[in-house]
Amino acid sequence: MAEAGLMELDAARAPSPAPPSLVDGFGRRFRYLRLSVTEVCNFRCAYCLPDGYRGKADGFLELDEIARLVRGFAALGVTKVRLSGGEPSVRADLDDIIAAAAATPGVMKVALTTNGWRLDRRVRGWRDAGLSHLNVSIDSLDPAAFARLTGHDRLEDILRGVDTALGLGFGAVKLNAVLLRDTVDSAFDQFADWLRHRPATVRFIELMRTLDNGPWFDAQHVRAEVLERWLRERGWTARPRRADDGPAIEYAHPDYAGRFGVIAPYGAGFCDGCNRLRVTARGKLRLCLFGEGGVDLRDLVTDSVAPERLEQRILDALPTKQRGHELMLGRSGDLRRMADVGG
Repeated sequence: MAEAGLMELDAARAPSPAPPSLVDGFGRRFRYLRLSVTEVCNFRCAYCLPDGYRGKADGFLELDEIARLVRGFAALGVTKVRLSGGEPSVRADLDDIIAAAAATPGVMKVALTTNGWRLDRRVRGWRDAGLSHLNVSIDSLDPAAFARLTGHDRLEDILRGVDTALGLGFGAVKLNAVLLRDTVDSAFDQFADWLRHRPATVRFIELMRTLDNGPWFDAQHVRAEVLERWLRERGWTARPRRADDGPAIEYAHPDYAGRFGVIAPYGAGFCDGCNRLRVTARGKLRLCLFGEGGVDLRDLVTDSVAPERLEQRILDALPTKQRGHELMLGRSGDLRRMADVGG
């Protein structure tokens, strides 16, 4: 009896089996979920939606579905969730979505990518709801260029919202800008001046060919090496990446409060450190931004389905993830819009 009692005690003390984790066939671990909450965008960016959004404006994941989805990914080791679109702030329940993600056990960071059109009015509410990291898309600090690129003369309002955000204690505030031939001559100097006294990061994203932007790509594409060379010549140095960082390499300078970031999908080894999975606004898992199709998860995020079924479907999908994209061969999968790219 005494021996049996000791065996039971040892079993009780033994650590619980580790939960399954998101690791693909190439050893890459996925701790970062990028979740679209809408396809709708109210801007008309020249490289993305020059004619505006013309798709369906309904049928997107509901709040309770989003909450279950995030819980499923968190159970598999995801610690960072980025809410994206389209433009997430067109959803009236965005504060509730942020709160649901932030309340999920295991989620340490909740980020948002926005075009900033409601930033100054809503950013305090987002912070109170649990938002920890913020990205704002601003392709130029020149008002005329900004209006020409986005279809909206809102730069002053958006920059005021960014300054408000910088005073709210976010873990990071970042600006996303697409690297374009039309703005490259002045953009680096303008953003450097803006960063001198602001603890933000400006990340330039290399323009990528999609199914809808072929002519624009041919006219505007600039390789990221142009910015990397500009930074090195002026004393900016690359910083090491953390486990849950996105694809950007960040550069710091002792004379500047802020940083630059470079996202170079056409660079060698870009996919080697992939750490993110994506889910569309209609509940489809995309293992690669530049892949085709996806794995439907929406039928498994109802209260009548055991959470383990969702987790298992995600795990079952990972072995099909490819080593890398084929952008250099002119293949972008079924990616239609640059709106799906920034993070």
